[in-house]
Amino acid sequence: MNIAVLGFKGGVGKTTTAVHLALYLQQRCAAQASTPQVSLLLDADPNRSASRWAERGSPFPVKVLAGDPTMSTPGGFQHTLIDTPARPTPEQLSLLAERCELLLLPCSPDALALDALMLTVNALDRLGAKHYKVLLTLVPPWPNRDGAEARSFLQKTGIPLCHHSIRRTVAFQRAALEGVCVNELPDPRAKQAWSDYVAVGEEILS
Repeated sequence: MNIAVLGFKGGVGKTTTAVHLALYLQQRCAAQASTPQVSLLLDADPNRSASRWAERGSPFPVKVLAGDPTMSTPGGFQHTLIDTPARPTPEQLSLLAERCELLLLPCSPDALALDALMLTVNALDRLGAKHYKVLLTLVPPWPNRDGAEARSFLQKTGIPLCHHSIRRTVAFQRAALEGVCVNELPDPRAKQAWSDYVAVGEEILS
């Protein structure tokens, strides 16, 4: 499966999502695979955030390759996660829509992110691309209702939406600084954060 993690706004957990879903698919499928590397994380964002994240870890559990959205994905991998530029060009967006089985759109539950999400969805609709899903990220803890209100709004629009969300936690920032995924941090909040991505990964594969 090729999965592009994309959107028209930065700061909504795009790289974090690509990193952790790549690891989930690596762990989930490695036992049945004939090669140790099942997942590839293609860092197609000019900021190279995923590459720098991986370089800080030794060794990083997922193969990371720097490139751009137009490059062909190397063979030999069962799954490829593509971390895309914050604002892909129409040509890049068209190619990603053609090449990927799933376009995953992370979105935090705030007005600016939701506005950018609607622009992304409109661009995909113009391409005739219907194989996308929104993933709510950076959802604040209860009693804050931003996450629930954003989910209700998206459900009313009829936009495809993942059943599970990613909770906001500082564990993701710490993981990026240490060059690891959150499941490697000795922190109960990190374990909860990892369980969020496991739930999303299982939903994608179901």
